[in-house]
Amino acid sequence: MLQRFGLAFAVSIALAANALPVYAQDATEFYDGRTLTLVLSSAVGGGYDAMSRILAQHLSRHLPGNPTIVVQNMPGAGGISATNYLYAIAPKDGSVIGGVQNNTPFEPLFGTAQARYDATQFQWLGSPSVETALVVVWHTVPVETIEDVKTHEIVVGSTGANSTPTFYTRLINETLHTQMKIIVGYPGQAESFNAMERGELDGVPSIFYSSLVATKPDWLRDGKVKLLLQYGPQRQQGLDAVPFIMDLVTAVEDRALLQAGFASLALGRPYLMPPGVPEDRVALMRQAFLDTFNDEAFRRDANRIGLDATDPRSGEELQAIINETYAIPADVVTRLRALTSAP
Repeated sequence: MLQRFGLAFAVSIALAANALPVYAQDATEFYDGRTLTLVLSSAVGGGYDAMSRILAQHLSRHLPGNPTIVVQNMPGAGGISATNYLYAIAPKDGSVIGGVQNNTPFEPLFGTAQARYDATQFQWLGSPSVETALVVVWHTVPVETIEDVKTHEIVVGSTGANSTPTFYTRLINETLHTQMKIIVGYPGQAESFNAMERGELDGVPSIFYSSLVATKPDWLRDGKVKLLLQYGPQRQQGLDAVPFIMDLVTAVEDRALLQAGFASLALGRPYLMPPGVPEDRVALMRQAFLDTFNDEAFRRDANRIGLDATDPRSGEELQAIINETYAIPADVVTRLRALTSAP
């Protein structure tokens, strides 16, 4: 009788152990052999999509048990649809990773009604790089410096009235008192480039240096464009002759506005986990991301398709940038919202 009871007890304990919820497993056990989903807020075929598919291949090697990572594209509302999903609907057990456009964490701060999430509550994992943006004009345009644009209007192209290039055009006009006139309606960067070559536009107000090198290397090599200004969280190495906006603005309130406005560029191509993921799984995933970003094989694959992956940021660094931006003074928030909602 006692033997039967002992056997039954042992079996019940074993069954209970196998039935433990995934939250009771440690991180190593949880990821061993599992299939993970990387929800990406952009469409198939773009730079972020290409980066994420390379990341998925290499990240698996830095996780216990080499789990399979499947990329699921969820474009919509400029990245907000996927970010809403990751915040409120996605499983919070560590099986889902998110890749979102760098503007989306700040949409609630800008007052975007569709953004129904608290960006400070996400578990930020890291970014393979930061971005430096440029104001570029075609070589025939009669301006030589950004100072000339204070007295000579140039026409620049953008996708929409509240798109990222439009926002940065307004931000630069606001702080440098330049005269950049925005023409909206270009489907994407390629169409803006074509319009500039045709003489329909003078230039583009927001192109990442890494994208320019990857997509139009002949423009730089052959002097087809003039680089008037660089802006973002830091200078771009090798562009010492191109003025950096933070060196041109002295007013304290304008510098605060620029720092808040450039926070998205400091995030680069950010990855995250939903709120509520167990701490040990977040810590393991953050380390795996950092190890992947510093993996020479990953960098080689990213650089092979023209994507910069040489200046990574940790999850803790992204979390700090987001928290600091959300703590900016109310008057800076008011000015930012005015720029995003301007006609």
